[in-house]
Amino acid sequence: MKSSLLIALLALGLVARAAAVDAPPTEPIIFDHAQIDAGFAKGLPWLINTSYKIQAGRRVAGGVVEIHEHDTDILWVTEGSATLITGGKAINTKTKGPGEITGEKIEGGATRKVVKGDLIVIPPNVPHWFSAVDGTFLYLVIKVTK
Repeated sequence: MKSSLLIALLALGLVARAAAVDAPPTEPIIFDHAQIDAGFAKGLPWLINTSYKIQAGRRVAGGVVEIHEHDTDILWVTEGSATLITGGKAINTKTKGPGEITGEKIEGGATRKVVKGDLIVIPPNVPHWFSAVDGTFLYLVIKVTK
């Protein structure tokens, strides 16, 4: 009984530690080109803290509708093109976590073709969806969380 309780407490501690997010850095951070290339190769985050997230977006197919109740997404397209639909009504939504909702599609939104060099700002509570991508689509994501 004691060992089961100890294992459960240790597991809970590991989960809480994994879920903890650091405060923003107080010193400059430089990600060299190799780290940036590696991030875009897999679509990985570079930096996550309590105020913002910086990550690589990588898509080879359309995705799901996203709605962030508290976050602003800032996206800069670095390669390829995609069809972005924003606004309207998200259909068949599901709550994926606190303040995070997904859906199957958007009805009544604005459809735009986004290409390399475009900068997109998506405020909180705006449904958005890359419904289709042309080849490999890469984009820098800065998610303002605070």
